[in-house]
Amino acid sequence: MIHNEIVSGVIAIVVAYLVGAFPTAYVTTRLFTGKDIRQVGSGNVGANNTFREVGPAAGVIVGVVDIGKGTAAVAVAHAVVGIPFFALNHEYNYFLVIAGLAAVAGHVWPVYLRFTGGNGVATAIGTLIILLPRELGIVCAVILLLWAVTRNLIMSVYISWLTVPLAAWFLEKDWLYVGYSLAMIAVLVLVFIPTARAALVKAGSRENLMAELLRRDKR
Repeated sequence: MIHNEIVSGVIAIVVAYLVGAFPTAYVTTRLFTGKDIRQVGSGNVGANNTFREVGPAAGVIVGVVDIGKGTAAVAVAHAVVGIPFFALNHEYNYFLVIAGLAAVAGHVWPVYLRFTGGNGVATAIGTLIILLPRELGIVCAVILLLWAVTRNLIMSVYISWLTVPLAAWFLEKDWLYVGYSLAMIAVLVLVFIPTARAALVKAGSRENLMAELLRRDKR
């Protein structure tokens, strides 16, 4: 029985990676314009770059599908391992957590595009729909609050993720989910560092960069 659960868990993780690796922005941009999303704008294979360079409709499609990838990956893991949905205390839940991380890793480092992908935020949010739905509600509330103040959606989304491990501890009392939240933050920060450095060089100083971030969505 344990052997079967482990084999099922490994299969679920591999499938989750492959689902997360589906290059939504690349495919959508090809269909809309015939271009390679990696060669336009920031080169990021994600919803934000697609929205800016291809158009709102394409950007929304990419965002929705990328969120769906995270949800689908965890849902498939539930089915493969045989864990009921929202059973937060199941003994094999660590397979679901690893599958969630694998889906985000697939989006960030997709095998289909020689490991060049997006920033993983949308797919990470998708995993929370099943893994930590209450924490996702808190994240969404914080995003809306920060967006109302800063008018910068991307910055608001990144900052809001800091609430996930704290909320996971108070609501679930389980280090597995706190660890998942922290690991996800580490991945998102790791991927965002090159973008932040490039933006800082372009702005010339931290003060200029912050001013640019706070007024970017106001223009």
